[in-house]
Amino acid sequence: MKIGILGELTRFEELKQTLPAAAEIFYHNMTIPETLDDYDVFFDLNFEQHQVALERYLLSQSDTIFILSSVGLELKSLQNTLRLKDSIFGMNCLPTFIHRSVKEISYHNDNQKFRIQILEEMLHWKIAPVKDRVGMVTSRILCMIINEAYYTLQEGTASKADIDTGMKLGTNYPFGPFEWCEKLGVKTVVTMLEKIYNDTKDERYKICPLLKSASY
Repeated sequence: MKIGILGELTRFEELKQTLPAAAEIFYHNMTIPETLDDYDVFFDLNFEQHQVALERYLLSQSDTIFILSSVGLELKSLQNTLRLKDSIFGMNCLPTFIHRSVKEISYHNDNQKFRIQILEEMLHWKIAPVKDRVGMVTSRILCMIINEAYYTLQEGTASKADIDTGMKLGTNYPFGPFEWCEKLGVKTVVTMLEKIYNDTKDERYKICPLLKSASY
């Protein structure tokens, strides 16, 4: 099995550790290879930064399965005159999520579900399929929790350390909300909340002023 990965070197190394040892893995820094037909699976870990690459994936005549970092957008919203192929999936590639034991993969139509089973067998992954939506599932929940934690801090109810400890003990999360925010990056959390709020208009995703000021 041949797997191509496009993205920054640190993200490539993260993903590579989760892939089958027997796979042939090829790294591409910031340039899409001339041909994609040789790959069984191709990951684009920088897709949200260069969505123009979508046309290359749509026009590919191969049986390659494309997995694109797309937690901050709906893939189906990018369609113009070209129909989104059943071989294109989204993935939550935010920091700390690539290493999770369950991978969050989004699909844009029900015909793709059988391919997710194929992916699980090919990559030796356990996959949680989710509908194609801004924020997917886990990042929506996590960013909302981080936002609420900042409101709690802003109101002076508890310290960062106490909130982190309370969340870890009470929910068995691996990190507290402030610890997780640091790992994701404050700017990433703020950007995600902005995108989710614009998509849903749900007041739960309105950014806490203290969190927004921390991103400056």
